[in-house]
Amino acid sequence: MIGALSSLFGRIGERGYFMRDIGRGFLDPATYGRETIRQMRNIGVDSVPLAAIVAAFIGAVTAFQTRYQLFGGVQLSVVGLISRQSIVLELGPLLTGLVLTGRVGARITAEIGTMRVTEQIDALETLAYDPVAYLVVPRFIAAVLMLPILTILADAIGVGTAYFTAVIATDVTSAAFTEGLRLAFAPFQIVYSIIKATIFGAAIAFFCSYEGYTANVGAEGVGRSTAQAVVITSVAILVLDALTALLLAPYLQA
Repeated sequence: MIGALSSLFGRIGERGYFMRDIGRGFLDPATYGRETIRQMRNIGVDSVPLAAIVAAFIGAVTAFQTRYQLFGGVQLSVVGLISRQSIVLELGPLLTGLVLTGRVGARITAEIGTMRVTEQIDALETLAYDPVAYLVVPRFIAAVLMLPILTILADAIGVGTAYFTAVIATDVTSAAFTEGLRLAFAPFQIVYSIIKATIFGAAIAFFCSYEGYTANVGAEGVGRSTAQAVVITSVAILVLDALTALLLAPYLQA
């Protein structure tokens, strides 16, 4: 029992030191500045098609299922309300974060892990480069900046797809769906979605970079670190999603 607790606190401490190194890396913009732009494209722009496809199916399924779960006598405008709330507050940021954990997070771990096992990180240290500032900080900044943008895009596509699905495939009228979209809307609901996306982006960059940076020697070590990074990050996103809802849900009501 004591050994397990010691190991747990040891792993937490290692990640704490890694977070400290990231903070110190922010003081060296000359090292991470240009690389950040390239990572914003890799993490953000290249992920647009995947985020859009996922959001489109989320919107369509949400609208379709919502309509046919309603019992008689309920106003059809509820379809628009539930679709908006489900997509903007929960499904948009959460599923975008989980999907990008598989695409972006695995890539971050594999790239940094490969550099670790091939001793490229050691070479950077020999040349007096801060490897955290050069490898981790650009990915961290890019993830924190691009995840909210991708989430906004996903929210818009999801709500738009829900609208077309409800109007074309069910008996919900355009006026009824639009009325539901406007019902009980508060601007903070959009801010809430962006806050979630920012936190998820930071989690993806931090946990996946750490697993890659501490990868063991060999291809097997990189593969194990990549799989572990995806699992840890996915669980962390779910926990952060619950904590965010617990803290901020009371402010969502219009």
